[in-house]
Amino acid sequence: MAPSQVVQVIDDDADVRQSLAFLLSTAGLAVRVHDSAVAFLKVLDEVQSGCVVTDIRMPQMDGLELQRRLRAQGIKLPVIVMTGHGDVALAVEAMKAGAVDFIEKPFDDDVLLAAIRTALSRQAEDSGREARKAVVQDRLKALSEREREVLGGLVAGKANKVIAHELGISPRTVEVYRANVMTKMQADSLSDLVRMALVEGDAL
Repeated sequence: MAPSQVVQVIDDDADVRQSLAFLLSTAGLAVRVHDSAVAFLKVLDEVQSGCVVTDIRMPQMDGLELQRRLRAQGIKLPVIVMTGHGDVALAVEAMKAGAVDFIEKPFDDDVLLAAIRTALSRQAEDSGREARKAVVQDRLKALSEREREVLGGLVAGKANKVIAHELGISPRTVEVYRANVMTKMQADSLSDLVRMALVEGDAL
């Protein structure tokens, strides 16, 4: 777990909040409790990373509406919903809305902890992926128009002479542009360059 990751527990039942806070802190997880979805949204600006564990049925705003609010604001925190007996249909709806897991009350502590750790790992991976993507896109923006055209040809699997013919330049000039692209993109190989452009670039 990254140092800044915090498990945000949202439940209107004080006993549940207290028991979850004890369970998670004992397991070495940073935890913050909220007595309602509305209260959590009020401090959302302070939340950096982690995951959300929320009851599905709460007054004022239920877990499903909370999910919709988070998604509408572009918040990508993984959400785990806690459901009471007979709320499986609601849990399935929550999964369809983007929840990563649901836990039925009364739940096994180990099951909940495993779900939370999985969610935190996924969130850390997603954050790392977004950071890498932003770096690659910044590098793409630094390419000249001609360099981007050469890169487009390389990503399409075209040979230097084919790219040269299509752009009306010499193969030697393509090689120069290709070298420039590799340098600016900080690519170690052609496969590395193609992976960056296709997987993380979103710009070609």
